Amino acid sequence: MNWISNVVRPRIQRVFKKKKTETPDNLWRKCPACNEMIFHRDLDTALGVCPHCDHHMRLGTKERFAAIFDEGQYQLVPVNGVPLDPLKFRDQKKYPDRLKEARSKTGLEDAITVAHGPLDGIEVVASIQDFAFMGGSLGMAAGEAIIKAAETALEKRAPLILFTAAGGARMQEGILSLMQMPRTTVAVQMLREAALPYIVVLTDPTTGGVLASYAMLGDVQIAEPGALLGFSGRRVIEQTIREKLPEGFQSAEFQFEHGMVDMIVHRHQLKETLARTIRLLTHKPKLAPITSPSAGLPARTAATRP
Repeated sequence: MNWISNVVRPRIQRVFKKKKTETPDNLWRKCPACNEMIFHRDLDTALGVCPHCDHHMRLGTKERFAAIFDEGQYQLVPVNGVPLDPLKFRDQKKYPDRLKEARSKTGLEDAITVAHGPLDGIEVVASIQDFAFMGGSLGMAAGEAIIKAAETALEKRAPLILFTAAGGARMQEGILSLMQMPRTTVAVQMLREAALPYIVVLTDPTTGGVLASYAMLGDVQIAEPGALLGFSGRRVIEQTIREKLPEGFQSAEFQFEHGMVDMIVHRHQLKETLARTIRLLTHKPKLAPITSPSAGLPARTAATRP
């Protein structure tokens, strides 16, 4: 028996392996815009905004809820269940397997989560569309979540805030996913008839059938800086109309300049802007100054339409 090979070396390897696993692998994040490395705690404090170039990275559902609700206090709204695999769809994987993988990866039931709670002392209903869950694709469960959010807002006589982020409809559900476009449009109309504010926050990216339905029906359209907003990809449009498109034509800034977006708001100012907008729409007096998770960060200027 080789004592060094069979006894000493395995023990040394176990010690170093243990130390390695005790150190997280994601202590640093690389900014996709400027390639600077950012310590994960600094990035969390900045709400996913690069401190070097101000690039707005994608933010998860829990982080968004914590950023807009007072002291991060909110209650999740249960959503009615839908058929798991109505079309028995299969590509490289079975659709139920893809759902299981997405749920395990994100900890979410589907792309859209609904919650209600106080924002600057005002009870609001908020829906978050998470791009990390199958590209935020619109399926039956997501459509049901938006309808539930609208019903909850009607029940509580509260404004509805919807954060969008999607690559379009969910192909695994075919025509059933496209049916969610008119269904969610009807839900928005219910809010309008009840004179309840419906505010949409467009985040990166918002595309496809989502942009062609509930994402562009808000009483107020707010976009985060640099967000990609468009129905189809650049190449598809250019091949269809046979014309060269201007640079950055699908950016939030371009859409703002051409009247498709009411304002572009930095993430550090978003909660304050939402609170002010809701108070203007509901004629409610301002309370004490709101506290923001990004307190102490440099102030940013929001682009608004005159």
